[in-house]
Order: sequence, then structure tokens, then C-alpha cells
Amino acid sequence: QVQLVESGGGLVQPGGSLRLSCAASESISSIYSMGWYRQAPGKQRELVAEIISGGSGNYADSVKGRFTIARDNAKNTVYLQMNSLKPEDTAVYYCNARRLEGMPPKLNDYWGQGTQLTVSS
Repeated sequence: QVQLVESGGGLVQPGGSLRLSCAASESISSIYSMGWYRQAPGKQRELVAEIISGGSGNYADSVKGRFTIARDNAKNTVYLQMNSLKPEDTAVYYCNARRLEGMPPKLNDYWGQGTQLTVSS
């Protein structure tokens, strides 16, 4: 089991910036992908950004150019830097880890408890 703990959410004004952190309970160097998802009230959970081990980030169109995902394997932590925030970014943000497990190998998902981001003036 991979335990994930998010932090860094809060209230921010439109146009502001915030950084979310996700600390994993074990080394993330062997984890296939780390990502951030979000879920707004009444909406389905959606992918915001993900980074595959050894690769670069993939982003939802709605956040491209504003959000940056980064993983620090030495600290077992993944970050989401969010700039130029908009009210429509308001949601609960969840950290995700996807790891190959078992034989035959399959990808298993692990989730954090979520952190609230509210963008409002």
C-alpha cells in the first residue's frame, strides 16, 4: 500500500498562485506515474496533470501553461505548482500514484485524502 498525504490547499484570489504537495510513504522512484486529479461539486473527478517515471508532465487542456507538475524522487514527493488561478479551478485536489504490481503485472491506483482549493475574491 502506498500512503499519500496532500497539503497546500486553501483560499486564493483569482490570478494568484499556490503549490500543492503530495508526500508518499515510500520511494516513488519505482512508481509508474504520479498525478493530480480534481473534483468540483457535482462533477466527475478529472485528471489535472500526471508525470510518468522518467518522462515529462501531461496536462489537461484547461491548465496547460498555468500548472506545472514535478516529482522529487529523493523526497518521495510530487508537487503541483498552480499559477494564474481561476474560480473554475476550485475543487478538491487528489494525489494519485499508479504502480505496477502482481503477476501478471497490472497498474494499481492509490489516492490521497484530498485537499481543498478555493479560488475566490
